[in-house]
Amino acid sequence: MFIDSHCHLDRLDPRTHGGDVAAALDAARARDVRQFLAIAVTLEEVPGLADLARGHDDVVISAGVHPLHQVPEEPSVAAIKDCAERFGAVAIGETGLDYHYTGVSREVQHERFRRHLIAATELELPVIIHTREAREDTLALIRKHVDPRVGGVLHCFTEDLDMAREAVAHGFYISLSGIVTFRNASAIRALARRLPLDRLLIETDSPYLAPVPHRGKPNEPAWVVEVAECIAAERAISVEEVAMQTTANFYHLFRAAAPEAPAEIRETLAKAGLVG
Repeated sequence: MFIDSHCHLDRLDPRTHGGDVAAALDAARARDVRQFLAIAVTLEEVPGLADLARGHDDVVISAGVHPLHQVPEEPSVAAIKDCAERFGAVAIGETGLDYHYTGVSREVQHERFRRHLIAATELELPVIIHTREAREDTLALIRKHVDPRVGGVLHCFTEDLDMAREAVAHGFYISLSGIVTFRNASAIRALARRLPLDRLLIETDSPYLAPVPHRGKPNEPAWVVEVAECIAAERAISVEEVAMQTTANFYHLFRAAAPEAPAEIRETLAKAGLVG
C-alpha cells in the first residue's frame, strides 16, 4: 500500500494517459497506490480539486498559494481559512519560501507564508511547505507560528540533514520525491538512510520530477512506487516496510484524511500497531 502524498492532479500532462486523470489514478491503483493528496498552488483552483476529490474516494486536497505564484491580491488569513473549510482541505499549502527564483519578492513570500502558517495553526491543519535556499527564514517562521502538535511536511526535500532534523524536532515530516533516484542526488539518498523511517513520506510532485527510470517523461502518481523502492534499497529494508510505515505516517500527519482511508488499510495499520 503506497500513498502519493503530493501530486498536482489538475496539472496532469496531456501525454500522460491522454490527460485523463481517472486513467492516471487507475494506473496508480494497479500498483497499490491507495491514496492521493492533490495539492493546490492557488486558491482559485481549489474548487476544481474539490470536484475531483468528490469523484474519487481516495483523493484528498490541500488549499494554499505556492510561494512563486503571482496573484493580483494576497489572500488574507481569513480567506485561506475560508477556502480550506468550504472545500474540505486536509492541509494548508503548498506554501513556503523559494529564494532560488526572483518572480515573487522575498518580502511578499515571507508575508504570504506567515499568513498560511497562521491559518494552519488556527484550523489545526498540517502545513505543506516548499522550501528552497531559504533555510533560516523557513525554520524561523516554523518556530514562531507552527504548533508542533499539528506540524506539517517539508515536501520534495532537497536541503541538508541538520534542517531536516530541526524540522522533525518541531513536529514535521520529510517527504522525498523522485529526486532521490537521480544519479547526482547522493546527498538525498544519504538523508533517506539517516532520517527516522517514522518521519518519512513519499511523493511524486507529478507531473514534475519523474524518477529513474522515467526521467524525461511527465511524472504520474503510479511512479511513487519507484521512490519507495529507492528508499528501501538505501535502507536495506523491504519495500513493504517502507510502504506500510509511510502510509502510517501519512495518516498520523493528515488526520483529517484518516476517515477516508480504505477500511482494509485502517485495519492493517491498526494490527501492525502503527495507528490507534
